[in-house]
Amino acid sequence: METAYWAALAVIVLMGIGTLATTLRQAGPYGRHMTPGQRFTMKARPAWLLFESPQWFSFALTFWLLAPPAASPSSVMLFVFGLWQCHYVYRGLIYPLRMRDTHRQFPLIAVVMGFLFNLLNGFANAYAVGHAEHLMTAAWFSDPRFVVGLVIAVAGWVVNFQADTILINLRSDGFTGYRIPRGGAFRWVSAANYFGEIVWWCGFGLMVWTPAFAVFVFFTLANLMPRALAHHRWYREHFPDYPKSRRAVIPGLL
Repeated sequence: METAYWAALAVIVLMGIGTLATTLRQAGPYGRHMTPGQRFTMKARPAWLLFESPQWFSFALTFWLLAPPAASPSSVMLFVFGLWQCHYVYRGLIYPLRMRDTHRQFPLIAVVMGFLFNLLNGFANAYAVGHAEHLMTAAWFSDPRFVVGLVIAVAGWVVNFQADTILINLRSDGFTGYRIPRGGAFRWVSAANYFGEIVWWCGFGLMVWTPAFAVFVFFTLANLMPRALAHHRWYREHFPDYPKSRRAVIPGLL
């Protein structure tokens, strides 16, 4: 099974490199970047529910059936498991149900690739958590990496949730187009939701401290950073009054 674990990480790295190379040239064709008359699509809400679902069952099945090697998981492992599952209850279930633009479409190829990535990522991270020696004792709760990582992760999740709420509320009156988001981290960046998600996973990665999470952070950056840059360009092209002081995704830098 360890061979499958390292193979999954290798595939995720290759997917990250391919995603980065592709999206630097052209943003993924969903959301505001979809082309008119695009074929082979499905409704956005069921698409989200479908392609995020492996992060629940892949992580859970791997965690309970293939890891940990000891008789029972440690308190640290159970904490990480619970935090992961709570995040994906929000990201994979609550967030899609909060979406107001349910008429929008999502490319089937993105659903397939997202499902595959989440399947591999859920397996790899659950396996890593269950076999990491430093996570097998409660002493890790007091390790500076865990404490600092948890603080960063929570801060990132709050930023991400607030940004999601701001974007959702832009269509609370039934409006179906795009508006300039304001408030929260949108004061400083165009893609505050991506900024929050990046901070969340970087903090989580520091807290867990496994090779699988390092690979996950790499993929997250490869996927979200180019898309944030594309969003930033899009806003500037479509809104002449767009705030000039905003960056794309990293406040004050990028």
